[in-house]
Amino acid sequence: MNVIQALLDGIMIGGVYAVLAIGLSLVFGIMHIINFSHAEFVMVGMFTAYFIWLFLGLDPLIGAFFAFAFAFVLGMGIQHLLIRRVLDAPPVAQIFLTVGLLIVLENGALLLFGSEFRSVQTPYQTMALFIGPIYISVPYLLAFCMSLGCGVALWLFLRYTSLGWAMRATAQNAMAARLMGIDPDRVRRIAFGIGAGTTAFGGAIILPYLTASPTVGSQFVVLMFTAVVLGGLGNVLGAVVGGLAVGIIQSMSTLILPIQLQNLTLFVVFIAVLALRPQGLLKGGS
Repeated sequence: MNVIQALLDGIMIGGVYAVLAIGLSLVFGIMHIINFSHAEFVMVGMFTAYFIWLFLGLDPLIGAFFAFAFAFVLGMGIQHLLIRRVLDAPPVAQIFLTVGLLIVLENGALLLFGSEFRSVQTPYQTMALFIGPIYISVPYLLAFCMSLGCGVALWLFLRYTSLGWAMRATAQNAMAARLMGIDPDRVRRIAFGIGAGTTAFGGAIILPYLTASPTVGSQFVVLMFTAVVLGGLGNVLGAVVGGLAVGIIQSMSTLILPIQLQNLTLFVVFIAVLALRPQGLLKGGS
């Protein structure tokens, strides 16, 4: 029974990891740039939902949609002002820019909000469901359901809308897409905004069970990159699979190891996948 409980916990946590990693994979798939500042949008989403809860009294699950909208606009602005200038630059310039952006966002939040941890209070914060001996935390369940809805919405957008087709065409061949009348610069700007927005959305929905702080993004940056690499860089579906794999491995490893070592098994699997299947578990682009 402990195995089933750990598996269920891993799936719910992994679902949130998946929605956090989707944006990172989408940005890489279309722009071929590794954004080291991407995890900071988790912090942006958490603080947006926190202040909406504080001043408007709205639940963080509702505030998640505002967090998406705010991060979408912020992401588009960052892409237009900064990221697009290094798309054709050497990789080292891209790394310096995104790492610098990470530092600016984190320290900007420290300057604006201080270093204290902030949390919200919701009616379901301590609620749980019991199915026989299986325990399901309501905040985790709601976060998983919201993540699932966000992932499905993004999949439908990429598959059935003209803008989604334009993104997939730009990811495959930007020059050919331009010849077909697509504006790759606009597509990249919107894709970066969606990537930032989905990650901020993920940050907002975990606020009921996690505290917000300017450095909260550092808790997720390695897990996000692990999920994306496991699934295959640039593969949105792979990010979902990678996120679920990270959550399940973390949770199942606590059955045999102390919880402090839950990431040990994860990184052993991560290294093994890199060594044996460097293209990721799912081959192909977004």
